[in-house]
Amino acid sequence: MNRLEVEGQILEQSPVRYTPAGIPVLEFLLSHESEVSEAGVPRRIAFALQILVMGDLVQMAGTIGLGTTVRIQGFIAPVRKDSPKFRLHAQRIQQI
Repeated sequence: MNRLEVEGQILEQSPVRYTPAGIPVLEFLLSHESEVSEAGVPRRIAFALQILVMGDLVQMAGTIGLGTTVRIQGFIAPVRKDSPKFRLHAQRIQQI
């Protein structure tokens, strides 16, 4: 199963673009900070994650302002075929 849920703040947002098939695409950068317990020891986590939004979800996501905290659910996929880099393809976005 390939499913990920993460919360964070929107740091950057690109303008909406369209695929050759006319599907709207929006990309943004999400900043996440949290503390988790690993092997009984607290660990501080901080990272930025690329988010890709496509289709009907773009209209809603495009109205969310920079700095807004959101919860995103989706799946991880490579940026390009055979790329070691990945991004989260959003399937659900909720403002917190």
